[in-house]
Amino acid sequence: MSDTGTPTPDGAADIIETDYEIGQDNIQTKLGPFGLDIHNPVFFVSGLVIVAFVFLTLAFQADVGPLFNDIRGSLTSNLDWFFLSAGNIFVIVCLVLIVSPLGKVRLGGKEATPEYSYIGWFAMLFAAGMGIGLMFFGVLEPVYHMAVSEPLGVPSPFAEDGSLIEENLAAAKAMGMAATIYHWGLHPWAIYAVVALALALFTFNKGLPLTVRSIFYPIFGEKVWGWPGHIIDILAVFATLFGLATSLGFGAQQANAGLDYVFGLPISINTQVVLIIGITAVALISVLRGLDGGVKLLSEINMGLAALLLLFVLVAGPTLAIATGFFQNILAYLQDLVPLSNPVGRTDDSFRQGWTAFYWAWWISWSPFVGMFIARVSRGRSVREFLICVLIIPMLVGVLWMTAFGGTAIEQVLTNEASAVKEYVIISYSPELSLFGMLSELPLAPITSVVAVVLVIVFFVTSSDSGSLVIDTITAGGKVNAPVSQRVFWCVFEGLVAIALLVGGGLAALQAATVSTGLPFAIVLLLACYAIFKGLSSEPR
Repeated sequence: MSDTGTPTPDGAADIIETDYEIGQDNIQTKLGPFGLDIHNPVFFVSGLVIVAFVFLTLAFQADVGPLFNDIRGSLTSNLDWFFLSAGNIFVIVCLVLIVSPLGKVRLGGKEATPEYSYIGWFAMLFAAGMGIGLMFFGVLEPVYHMAVSEPLGVPSPFAEDGSLIEENLAAAKAMGMAATIYHWGLHPWAIYAVVALALALFTFNKGLPLTVRSIFYPIFGEKVWGWPGHIIDILAVFATLFGLATSLGFGAQQANAGLDYVFGLPISINTQVVLIIGITAVALISVLRGLDGGVKLLSEINMGLAALLLLFVLVAGPTLAIATGFFQNILAYLQDLVPLSNPVGRTDDSFRQGWTAFYWAWWISWSPFVGMFIARVSRGRSVREFLICVLIIPMLVGVLWMTAFGGTAIEQVLTNEASAVKEYVIISYSPELSLFGMLSELPLAPITSVVAVVLVIVFFVTSSDSGSLVIDTITAGGKVNAPVSQRVFWCVFEGLVAIALLVGGGLAALQAATVSTGLPFAIVLLLACYAIFKGLSSEPR
């Protein structure tokens, strides 16, 4: 039965709820050292492997850098077709659910009502899902794809001597924005939505614990409470931790670049390590305040600061070009969506393997974190409402952001031979400086650069805070109110993993860890799609 007491077809939900009582005994957590309320196999295996990883990475720094480079190159070049195909499947699943009768199912039961307003809900979706990424890539990616990477074989508008080739310009500009939106549009949010919907369904409607293994009850039955379930949750912990570490590494690099630009703070690994330590300490305070007092508050601060910075760029930048470009860029994205999604028979290896395959692995590795976070704040929404909002609203915000920041940067590159963005993205390739280069050519650059640094740091804190809550829930067997000491443990280790990867191999190490954990978890998500349909089919509509 659903939690409203309504009978369901074939008694499917009855079976799940009955077996959950048996399963709860099998995954029962117990008080461990230092007051930790732990799910023993998942907590200890995850914790020990991560501690060993941090130690070995820091102890053998000279050896791990080349190893990480080889891992990332091998996986993205040989399995790019798999990552692209998986991403396409997730989008199709979401679209099918939106238009099918299954979209009428309400998360939490027929009488459930939303716990958060639309504004609060959207703020948490946006901040948790893509905050640091939009800050880091919002200027970099549109310019880079227009001028360097040549997606789908569209030639660059720049000759080797730097002169402008006018006949290539329109197609290159359109492709630069379409390729960027492709990486930040339907596909990543569909990945998040699959995990979030599955967790919300099996937790709120079926009464199972809020942990990734619960999704697979329709497939594995009672075995999810044993080692098959342990392995699924351990993979979720690894994917979340390394996905977050990659984002924290990007955030540290960009915050360091901004502090150098504004205050002259040297750009170095040591500075970035200090930044990670300091921001992790701030995240700990947010962790102690809990979901409403910490994450929700910081998410709303993020939204306010991001809106102010976006409004400034809209006004100070090429306003008319941004306004018209928003709709033109959506159209370009829709026109090129199918060829960009095609996993075979393409020649743009550097774009497909170096960017898209890595992005899909990154989003997949983030999906347990973002998905569980979205699930926790989405009770009371219908499946159709949930999917439309999770897919469309954040995507439109992302398009507006990329159009404003990327579009302004493209205009600067094309109209100014000495453009800072051209130097940082096309000539010297210093991606962490691209945002500050764009802001430097607009009025009030010192002020807006400070706002950008603060925004990066707050996004950084929000991601670390949210991630520690999610990993804590997984390792505590689905409990959402585990002891504070346990949340502190995972928050600290997120920072340590980011430091270890940054010191051990830099950005390449961060990306390699993400791709390595994203690969097995992609298989987990493909199985989750089947479980979603099976679970929804037993719900009253």
